[in-house]
Amino acid sequence: MTDTKEVDRVIATPAAVELIDKLRAEHGAVLFHQSGGCCDGSAPMMFPQSEFMVGSSDVKLGEIASVPFYMSESQFEYWQHTQLIIDAVPGNGGMFSLERPSGLRFLTRSRIFEDDENAWLQTHPVERVKN
Repeated sequence: MTDTKEVDRVIATPAAVELIDKLRAEHGAVLFHQSGGCCDGSAPMMFPQSEFMVGSSDVKLGEIASVPFYMSESQFEYWQHTQLIIDAVPGNGGMFSLERPSGLRFLTRSRIFEDDENAWLQTHPVERVKN
């Protein structure tokens, strides 16, 4: 892999992109956050940008379908060697997540980065949130 090929830390399946586009059309500017807490917090949750304050203990992993994706820094320590793959599957989303009434929920899958991808990522750290 050359240094010019970007490695995405987070990507989305076509089903997730379809749901993201639908929710963004309905709610306007949105964001994802995955805290790593128990229960709902361990799932990727979508919020209106105007209603969720990203904190200084969060990192921005990237964007999926033009929507920023944040994760708590402590959770990122566990996931940093994996590419997150956000999917949409039947079920109930997190209690406060925008997809809850849709009958679908966002789900995080992952795969471990290959050595050359890890090498690229070492030289391109995540964006730390500044408040």
